[in-house]
Amino acid sequence: METTTSPIKISVTANKELLNLFENSTNEKEEFLRIGVKGGGCSGLSYLLALDEKKEGDDFHVIDGIPCVINPAHAIYLFGMEIDWKNGLDARGFIFINPNASTTCGCGTSFAV
Repeated sequence: METTTSPIKISVTANKELLNLFENSTNEKEEFLRIGVKGGGCSGLSYLLALDEKKEGDDFHVIDGIPCVINPAHAIYLFGMEIDWKNGLDARGFIFINPNASTTCGCGTSFAV
């Protein structure tokens, strides 16, 4: 299912890094950016961000030119979130700015709702 409303935002800097990941992928199968959550981490849930194949039941979105898949069961935790990229001395990598998180861990990769 393709939708026109993006449940998340991707910053300009994160978009650039994600496009680089797609360009440098050696997988011959069609890949999508999987955005989701999984149990674990300091605060209960961790973010999932990976190149993956589309699975049955996934929601499909094109967000700023990035083909994304999201398990619909994860959408409640992700709606309104922004993925950003930091490349500084204090932080390097993808960060998640999530308005649904009631608490986050110090490293910013896990959260609770």
